[in-house]
Amino acid sequence: MPHFIIDCSESIISLKSPQEIMQNVYDAAESTQLFDPGDIKVRINPFKYYQIGSTKSDFVHIFTNIMEGRSIQQKAELSKTVVMKLNQMFPGVPILSMNIRDFEEATYFNKTMIKKDD
Repeated sequence: MPHFIIDCSESIISLKSPQEIMQNVYDAAESTQLFDPGDIKVRINPFKYYQIGSTKSDFVHIFTNIMEGRSIQQKAELSKTVVMKLNQMFPGVPILSMNIRDFEEATYFNKTMIKKDD
């Protein structure tokens, strides 16, 4: 269920492979034990064109969407765990960040929830 969408400068994927980056984010998220094994989804979007203020600094930012119900402390620990892993991977990258948004369970729907008679 949780989705980790990694936005990054294109040059990030020349430092580490996309698969290695995604696997490290996956492993960091899984280590928090907030999610069922195998439920974590990770995607990466390297950007060729971007601007950060008046610079072209490298960056990694993760937009995370999870089902509501976790405490602020749990979400803060998740962000900290993932960003610390990014910092180990990319110590020279000046911008490493993550934010978390909650899905509302009442409004969430996916294909597995479709009944045969719908």
